[in-house]
Amino acid sequence: MAGILAWFWNERFWLPHNVTWADLKNTDEATFPQAEDLYLALPLAFCIFMIRLVFERFIARPCALGLKIQANGPQKAQPNAILEKVFTAITKHPDEKRLEGLSKQLDWDVRTIQRWFRQRRNQEKPSTLTRFCESMWRFTFNLYIFTYGVRFLKKTSWIWNTRECWYNYPYQPLTVDLHYYYIVQLSFYLSLLFSQFTDIRRKDFLVMVIHHLATISLITFSYVNNMARVGTLVMCLHDAADILLEAAKMANYAKCQRLCNFIFVIFSLVFISSRLGVYPVWVLNTTLFESWEIVGPYPSWWVFNFLLLLLQVLHSFWSYLIVKIACRAISKGKSGKWNPLHVSKDDRSDIESSSDEEEVPRSALKLHSSATNGTNGTNGTNGYLTGTPCSDEH
Repeated sequence: MAGILAWFWNERFWLPHNVTWADLKNTDEATFPQAEDLYLALPLAFCIFMIRLVFERFIARPCALGLKIQANGPQKAQPNAILEKVFTAITKHPDEKRLEGLSKQLDWDVRTIQRWFRQRRNQEKPSTLTRFCESMWRFTFNLYIFTYGVRFLKKTSWIWNTRECWYNYPYQPLTVDLHYYYIVQLSFYLSLLFSQFTDIRRKDFLVMVIHHLATISLITFSYVNNMARVGTLVMCLHDAADILLEAAKMANYAKCQRLCNFIFVIFSLVFISSRLGVYPVWVLNTTLFESWEIVGPYPSWWVFNFLLLLLQVLHSFWSYLIVKIACRAISKGKSGKWNPLHVSKDDRSDIESSSDEEEVPRSALKLHSSATNGTNGTNGTNGYLTGTPCSDEH
């Protein structure tokens, strides 16, 4: 084990040339990031998860009921032992041959059996009230941490001059505010990763797990080798669009069409401009070029930038989907009201695995797809583009 730890914490991987871990030990004059500091994020992640449960139960739920959001879930399928056995033990999506066999066995027509399986799949889908509570929690936390990040960063020098992220690197002292910002952000993403396995399984499950792992790795890498200054820029930049996304979803669940449309437009502009404009010009420019000029590359520098570039690939993919949603919504809107969040009502990480199986009006244009910030679909977002108000009536 000692040999494995020595290999993992090899100074030539983590630190620039001629820098050792001994150089970054805490002293009376200065405090530097220490790897063991990150252990605090594990119990804090659990605390954040518990705070979420309390918040959703005693704050978000009363707000949802006050907005007349119903707790009723989808219509339940009528009890049937044979179909239930097939659903739980064999398949949730029977093919045509199995449907015909069940039709003969039960003396039901195929369409009725298809409807039963659709209703049974939708029973596992959370209610609109549950999704509203989840969005309200994420909105509240993102608003808090974004506000804290802005207030903290506006007092720093590196937000105005990104070259300050690399001057005197890695001998940059760790402040209390920076330490708090990092640990809380890491704890939140750990709690999100944990909730991926406890919440309802989404279609974008794999993409969101990759996203959370990449984010956690970035936070950990940047903290351990004291790239914390540029790390704060990355985290604060990402929080801006997340606030608007959750606000738009809450308006959608509350059936406030105009508000949800307006927020979605603002979200799209902020997301695309920040992820495809500010992020590469402001963040990638300093991590790839300014750091190369001032500090020079070393092994963990390559890993750190690889993770940042991976995020940029995801940003490009999600931006493409947002534009595609908007184009389809505008096209549909030529003949009536357009509703972008009825297409992307479960944007980013909110897409249920059964949402493409729900009953929809005949006028609806079904789009099998995924989300803007966590997607794993085929073409668009997982929802429906209709001329109906912004709602979750399915």
